[in-house]
Amino acid sequence: MKELLDLVPKLLFLTKGKGVHEDRLTSFEYALRDAGIASTNLVLISSIFPPRAKLISKKEGLKLIKPGQILFSIYSRNQTNEPHRLCASSVGIAQPKDPNRYGYLSEYESFGQTEKQAGDYAEDVAAQMLASSLGIPFDIEKSWDEKRQQWNISGEIYKTRNITQTAIGDKNGKWTSVFAAAALLV
Repeated sequence: MKELLDLVPKLLFLTKGKGVHEDRLTSFEYALRDAGIASTNLVLISSIFPPRAKLISKKEGLKLIKPGQILFSIYSRNQTNEPHRLCASSVGIAQPKDPNRYGYLSEYESFGQTEKQAGDYAEDVAAQMLASSLGIPFDIEKSWDEKRQQWNISGEIYKTRNITQTAIGDKNGKWTSVFAAAALLV
């Protein structure tokens, strides 16, 4: 039997960027350039952190990509042309304690939230998805910090983190783009 192509990513890296331009698409291109991945063909995938995948630094990850390659990613993007409007894009990560199990990533965009607020929310969404898949009970009404404490006490969640980019809309109404991503390498 012919072997199937193994597309389970082995490595991930986090990146983010922002861009400003009169044109909306060019603003997004500048955000991708700032993130270091503008030369790739991004493919948005759903939000699973693969079993046994290793999170590496952005510097290491950027060395492993080539212009034109297909880059699987979980990403968040947001844009505004409203002067002084705060916008955010964030990706949250929740990895289980057992490296043979899969984890979760989440994408989140918002207006008016700080980097910490948006990042905490994205991280908590990923942790909530992981907790529910592991059968860890949680009360949706509790604050995020209380949920984090509960999940950590359960001994199941290994690490949670996020990458978040915020920017304040250009004072002259140019398009301002923010971008955050987890790039997955096969």
